[in-house]
Amino acid sequence: MMLSGEAFDKVARVVGLGYPGGPKVDRLAKEGQANIELPKVHFNEETLDFSFSGIKTAVINIYHKIPDINKADLCASFEKNVTDTLIENVKKSIEKTGIKKLTLAGGVSANSYIRKAFSELKKEGIKIYMPDLKLCTDNAAMIASAGYYNFILGKRDDLDLNAIPNLKL
Repeated sequence: MMLSGEAFDKVARVVGLGYPGGPKVDRLAKEGQANIELPKVHFNEETLDFSFSGIKTAVINIYHKIPDINKADLCASFEKNVTDTLIENVKKSIEKTGIKKLTLAGGVSANSYIRKAFSELKKEGIKIYMPDLKLCTDNAAMIASAGYYNFILGKRDDLDLNAIPNLKL
């Protein structure tokens, strides 16, 4: 599964914005219009799993096929598509689980368009938690949150704890 932040980084690289892609796509998208048709992500209805690899590939293909494409419009269209996908999946998750509390975390939670769209969910009675922008540069807030909940559950590790990079959540 491709995560949204990874898709932002790959799209930014292809259109020449560099790394990290999220902030650069966000800035350029503000200068454009979301007027380029991009494919919608398909969900697994049972698990609600989805991937952004298809949208990333579509943006890359469009960029290579139309060399004079407006990069700002392409970034705005990509950003809107990703945001719409995230919102749609959240709404499906709420319908399925009844849980109406949501936390945005990780670098992509700093995206201004995504933050605005998720803030709109408050009007539907959904509680949204977003870290301050200064805490959105990496996954530190997610790691700290996971550590906090382990701590309050009484879970402790010895000082010889080692990282497991492929650990399944």
